[in-house]
Amino acid sequence: MSDYAAAPLPVERTHEPASTRASWWQKEDWWAVALGLGLVAIAYVLFASGSSLSWLAVTPAKWSTQAQLVAHFSGNWPRYVAQFVVWLVLVSTALSALGYPLRNTVPAFLFLYVVSIVIFTLGQWADAVKYNLEPPLVALVIGVVLSNLNLIPRSLQAGFRVEFYIKLGVVLLGATLPFTLILWAGPVALLQASVVSIVTFAVIFATARALGIEPRFAATLGAGGAICGVSAAIAIAAAVGARKQDAAAVISIVIFWAIVMLLVLPFVSEALGLSAGVGGAWIGTSEFADAAGFAAAQAFGGIAAKVPGAAANAADQSVAAFTLMKVVGRDTWIGIWAVALSIVATTRWETTGIENHTSGGEIWRRFPKFVIGFLLASIFISLVAQGVGRASFSKAATTDLVTPIKNLRTWAFAFGFLSIGLTTRLRDLVGIGGRPLAAFSAGVVVNVILGLVLSAVVFAGYWAQLGQ
Repeated sequence: MSDYAAAPLPVERTHEPASTRASWWQKEDWWAVALGLGLVAIAYVLFASGSSLSWLAVTPAKWSTQAQLVAHFSGNWPRYVAQFVVWLVLVSTALSALGYPLRNTVPAFLFLYVVSIVIFTLGQWADAVKYNLEPPLVALVIGVVLSNLNLIPRSLQAGFRVEFYIKLGVVLLGATLPFTLILWAGPVALLQASVVSIVTFAVIFATARALGIEPRFAATLGAGGAICGVSAAIAIAAAVGARKQDAAAVISIVIFWAIVMLLVLPFVSEALGLSAGVGGAWIGTSEFADAAGFAAAQAFGGIAAKVPGAAANAADQSVAAFTLMKVVGRDTWIGIWAVALSIVATTRWETTGIENHTSGGEIWRRFPKFVIGFLLASIFISLVAQGVGRASFSKAATTDLVTPIKNLRTWAFAFGFLSIGLTTRLRDLVGIGGRPLAAFSAGVVVNVILGLVLSAVVFAGYWAQLGQ
């Protein structure tokens, strides 16, 4: 998991005392769960009553001529206006509860929505594939350019909440992934993620220690590469009692490598001829941040879907494999790692005077709560499918229930992808330090190679057939 907002915000919370922790309604995880499950419930109620959420869940259509483009927006502009209003209400409510003022979040979201429409529309262009104009990559580039040329007021940063949009998208994603699929592939994802995480952590930690980096900083580096990026850096820094500047350094390194992987992995996967499922699993094993990983997986899914003979669900297959590997396989271990390393730090490493947390409730506190929403949405839709019968569900619900949810999920991800670029300041990525970067990069090499072997060779049969 990763928040691409400026580093000082998460770093200041690294050693946050228990008495100042926010209530549940001030946590973006729980807001993502509430809004995501709420949208799924509304979609189901409309479906059960013979209607559908599809009118509101509008997306730009495929086009090849300007006339087609004009015709689409001329005929559907009321739907886009209604959709914007609904998204604005939902997002503003959540961000207000999280402490961000409406005077900043409303104009920020208006900007996000308008630019997302442009990027979405560009991706639907018939010739987009010729120029590799995959929406996630275009969103990143546009966002980085606007941010680093100082064309966006800093006050709007409050509305560019990368993790919130991605977590909301993940919950909605659960409604499009049958729970039986998670049960089938989940053990493989956990096994593969465990192997890669342990090996990657060991390599980074050993390299860091060999370079003279003290153990608490080395552990924070290792966790940032082995588990889930920025959130892991913050959690493990608190658990082992690392310094705030150590967490800040790891955050910068994670963001740097996450962006590199986003720009490279989809095209390397294409060059290697990987199937959508295998490529998505490799990206889930190799990426260091949920937001960048989802962008890379969606970009590769779009590429893989256009290959002659590709599976009909290739685009979704890549995202599903990534989700199982990264969200189910790697992210859910963060609490366990925090507790284990805090015990090691307390019993084996020298005292630093910095508080580290070893309470029995640490696993729950560190556990990414949006994963619960993802699983609940998946279970709910699976029960609906079982209740109406597989044949009836496939015919009616795909169009009237699942597709609208999938479209809303795509919008949530689009907001997150664009926010990555808009909150990435390249100057924040310089001055990291040679030794920490070298140690982390050693783990990157091992992580990518081992992940490819496991995804494309050892467990290739599972990932290639995912969802078929």
